[in-house]
Amino acid sequence: MSNPAAPHSPIRHLDALLASLRGSEGALSLVRSLCDDVGPRYPCTPGDVAAVAWAKERLREAGLANVRSEVAPAQLWERGAESCELLLPRRQPVVLTALGGSVGTTGAIEAEVIELGSLEELEAAPQERVAGRIVYLHHVMPRRRDGTGYNAGSLVRTRGPSLAGKKGAAACLVRSVGTDSMRAAHTGALFYEPGVAQIPSAALSIPDADTLHRHLAAGRTAHARLVLECKPLPVGESANVLAELPGTDKADEIVLVGAHLDSWDLGTGALDDGAGCAIAVAALRAMAALPARPRRTVRVVLFANEELGIGGGLAYARAHADEAARHVAAMEADQGDGAPWALRVPEGARDGALTRLLHESLAPLGLELDAGPSRGGVDISPLRQLGVPFVDLRQDATRYFDFHHTVNDVFDNVSPVDIAAATTCFAAALWVLANADERYGEAAC
Repeated sequence: MSNPAAPHSPIRHLDALLASLRGSEGALSLVRSLCDDVGPRYPCTPGDVAAVAWAKERLREAGLANVRSEVAPAQLWERGAESCELLLPRRQPVVLTALGGSVGTTGAIEAEVIELGSLEELEAAPQERVAGRIVYLHHVMPRRRDGTGYNAGSLVRTRGPSLAGKKGAAACLVRSVGTDSMRAAHTGALFYEPGVAQIPSAALSIPDADTLHRHLAAGRTAHARLVLECKPLPVGESANVLAELPGTDKADEIVLVGAHLDSWDLGTGALDDGAGCAIAVAALRAMAALPARPRRTVRVVLFANEELGIGGGLAYARAHADEAARHVAAMEADQGDGAPWALRVPEGARDGALTRLLHESLAPLGLELDAGPSRGGVDISPLRQLGVPFVDLRQDATRYFDFHHTVNDVFDNVSPVDIAAATTCFAAALWVLANADERYGEAAC
């Protein structure tokens, strides 16, 4: 996406902000540094500690105030060695990765594999068909610009293991929740239901999953030999990192932008969510360089432990509940480097003056006004119950789920053009929200 010059805006210094970001590689440089200098950032690992220090240093360099960290609980887990061999009856080693939070196999599990196409099929399956077997869940995620194909796939991944465990399955395998055709498995969290047997669970790479599917669809039998050395660990502590660009006459009001600093262990967290962190920091750095401060305070929060339990988002909501009414808007960047294509605002506010101003400011950057209400992201979701209004910039997710949660989530797959466009759009939206006469009220949430 190009960044054409916007027509003169009634919001002071917006034109200068857009001009300063045109052609900038600020966000790209930041995500390069995060990936190359810090690397993967799973909670409570050395990479996580280094990431917190990196974030504080970058925020200070950006000219922001009140740079600090706040303790956030982190669900710990260790991956360990992992392998799987299908017996079709020929032996076929496959690429897989344990799902985050999974228990291990305690040695090797070897059992017949049965396929079920959905959670509904699994729920309806007789227990005697499932018990003692390895359940394979074959759900194909569609490629969509808005990324909504991920919703159903993530439910299969998070709920499938417990549904299989209820019926006595030995283990659970899922087709990776992704849109690529590479032999790189997509990890992601599962959530065991209380009181239900916890069974080892992993994701197969898409080509390997489809090989298994073709074999079973032809009416043949298959067995698998599965080794997972992963194990859950006690809850530990990580940290959210915060900083602010202080406001002037409306300084008590807060416009928040968030992204999550943690990542899975497989790649270097470039797209998920190094890009979001870079977008947020680069946007505020550009605002801090303007000749005047915003009217409202703009706060950036780089959240901890999003991937396995949203510990950072919950900790922020608890720690800042008494100032929730001061949050006039919250935004989140957590869909990689995708160039935004649509604006969503709080329900009931679509026809208001602030929405008109936001859309007029963002339309020259290629954004349409979405008919649906804003939903926020995972990290800011706990603020909804506190009455904080959300503003969404819908990022293009067409290629995001090719790399998401895999070994290929690395800097080389970040698009310089797209991340620059995303930074410009987020900066523009934040600046308008921080300077407009109007604000979204609690009733608009």
